Amino acid sequence: MQLWSLIGNSQRLDGGAMFGNAPKALWSRWIETDEQNRIPLACRCLLAKDLDGKNVLFETGIGAFFEPSMRERYGVVEDRHVLLDSLADAGLTHEDIDAVVLSHLHFDHAGGLLAAWQEGQGPSLLFPKATFIVGAEHWERAQHPHPRDRASFIPELCGLLEQSGRLELVDGAHSDALGQSVRFSYSDGHTPGLMLAEVGGVVFCADLIPGRYWVHLPITMGYDRWPEKLIDEKRDFLGDKLVRGIKLFFTHDHACAVASVTRDERGRYGTADEMGELKGWEVA
Repeated sequence: MQLWSLIGNSQRLDGGAMFGNAPKALWSRWIETDEQNRIPLACRCLLAKDLDGKNVLFETGIGAFFEPSMRERYGVVEDRHVLLDSLADAGLTHEDIDAVVLSHLHFDHAGGLLAAWQEGQGPSLLFPKATFIVGAEHWERAQHPHPRDRASFIPELCGLLEQSGRLELVDGAHSDALGQSVRFSYSDGHTPGLMLAEVGGVVFCADLIPGRYWVHLPITMGYDRWPEKLIDEKRDFLGDKLVRGIKLFFTHDHACAVASVTRDERGRYGTADEMGELKGWEVA
């Protein structure tokens, strides 16, 4: 099996929103803002090539489904579907993907399921052969969102996934489509039923830990629905990955794809062995 980090469409979002109640005097040491106080964010996906004979894509990023005014509102940088280019660099097309694992269905993680926006045309699914794997608890949230996060969902997406006939809802550690090769755990601090996938010694951190700076326990996002619970979940998650030597895969870190977990003498978590990309990383 090979692991690849694939870049999707990138974003620029308000730094204050991304760092929650942390003051700008702190987080501005880590990352620069533009004139609108926005910071650069990746929407990075993980590809497992030949995982038990399957090509498995973990998330799809934000994609290019937004019409131009919404693309501007949400700071999406590119107007083409960048993930399709990244798949081509890995020698694949979206038609070669056998399964797509979605940590949750917020548009910056699931929008890449959809074809790029075209005037006069409604949304349509890509990945015609893939099983779409979603956590059962989060599926319920997506169908009945709270006013706090309703705008984070794509209204048509649940219906399209159901109509595909290739939707699998998961509520345990493993899925039928992927068997024992992928292990799932769950978190509720960002959104109910966030599903975290572990494969080949790497865990997809999704929005539990968007990037290196959020490894620090007190740092959460303004988008998190339950920050105190998220901090507790993050502490348990990082402790487990440190003990077992599991690497962290970051979806939103603009410069770092993968890192190891560290903990100093004061008990503060951090990262080491940072890698900007994975390109055919062999896993036994």
